Amino acid sequence: MFNSDFFLNKKVLITGNTGFKGSWLSIWLNLLGAKVYGLALDPPTNPSLYEEANLNELIESNNIEIKDSEKVFKLINKIEPDYIFHLAAQPLVKLSYSKPIETWMTNVMGTVNILDSLRFLKKDCIAIIITSDKCYENQEWEWGYRENDILGGSDPYSASKASAELAFNSYYKSFFSKNYDNSIKICSVRAGNVIGGGDWADNRIVPDCIKSWIKNEAVNIKSPKSTRPFQHVLEPLSGYITLAEKLNFKKELSGESFNFGPPSNFNYKVIDIVNELSKRWDNSTWVINEKQNRYSESKLLKLNCDKALSLLNWEPNLDFKTTITMTNDWYHSFYNDKSVNVLEKCRQQIKDFMLFKNSVNK
Repeated sequence: MFNSDFFLNKKVLITGNTGFKGSWLSIWLNLLGAKVYGLALDPPTNPSLYEEANLNELIESNNIEIKDSEKVFKLINKIEPDYIFHLAAQPLVKLSYSKPIETWMTNVMGTVNILDSLRFLKKDCIAIIITSDKCYENQEWEWGYRENDILGGSDPYSASKASAELAFNSYYKSFFSKNYDNSIKICSVRAGNVIGGGDWADNRIVPDCIKSWIKNEAVNIKSPKSTRPFQHVLEPLSGYITLAEKLNFKKELSGESFNFGPPSNFNYKVIDIVNELSKRWDNSTWVINEKQNRYSESKLLKLNCDKALSLLNWEPNLDFKTTITMTNDWYHSFYNDKSVNVLEKCRQQIKDFMLFKNSVNK
């Protein structure tokens, strides 16, 4: 799947590197030999994967607010990265209702700050702009959204992610297309709901379950019938890395957007996740309280990933049971094995995933 030497000694900047996905991506790229830099605020949760894996000893992280255009510009020009993976965001729908201005500023202007800094970078650079599957105007239909479907969103989070996509498209056409500067190559990527070990965010189904069950408490389930493109975090990250690599020799991909999610017939309900997770945890119980869900959120969401298969030869490989097993195994080791090395646990899951994916794609 990957050229093992491709990122060797390359300078890679990851924004949002202290978050769940950013931490996993940092570990993976370090494994591939990259010199990883981070741009983020303090870890958003306690505990956090960033701290439990001691990633401050592995990468050079810079505590910078993504909304601070001057500091973002200075850091990018100082590092002169070969690659940028832009993950920094306010990632929660519920929080976007209580902090809409922060959500819009972080998700839109944070993205603009990265794009505008690239405009002045005097070297070749590949940038992957990560948005969300929720950037689509959700019609609650049964088939998966394609990359050319209408963007939109009713809640502040979804609308801000759609707006970030518009900013990406505008900057590409205005500054980075074949008619302008070809030294900068950019793509946007849209992933579904990711799960996996090391996520402790609030109002996410897997962390909610784990945090309740380790205390022998029942977890509150507010939207048991909601359907999401749940996938293990390593699946979309493999797509981001694959895309970044291919942009080196497929320059025509610059300016494109890609979905990275499970097959459209793979989608499971929230209650399916809870049922499968519970098999590993003693005394795991839950209470369904749909009336507590006061916030509007899509009930049905699917992605069509045919474009990634056609142009990148990328497709998801983990089935639902394997996804849950890997997730459960990580948390079970963390809470029950006092000798567990979190960094090595992550590295081993990445290595196992790469071996499996390579064997499938041969």
